Amino acid sequence: MFSPLQQHILGGCYLKKENKIDRDLFADFYGDDSPIKPPARTKIITQSLERLIDRGFLVGYGVRTPKKWFINEVRITRVGVKQWEKFLERKQKKLPI
Repeated sequence: MFSPLQQHILGGCYLKKENKIDRDLFADFYGDDSPIKPPARTKIITQSLERLIDRGFLVGYGVRTPKKWFINEVRITRVGVKQWEKFLERKQKKLPI
């Protein structure tokens, strides 16, 4: 349902109790030894943020130009919190007792 990057983004937003989170915090998903170059990383992170915003899990804050949005900060929505908690429940299996 979620890509590893989207899991990192939603998990980071869920754990931070602040209202708005700077998008630069999501760049640490890619390590120093990653084969993906920095310009491509920015594009991939932007696409993941836009997809999560389109699905209603995040709210983006940024600047609008005539042709494009530049997302600077994001905030998780209530729908995003509920969806992340459901994801965690499925990920953590219960022991049969």
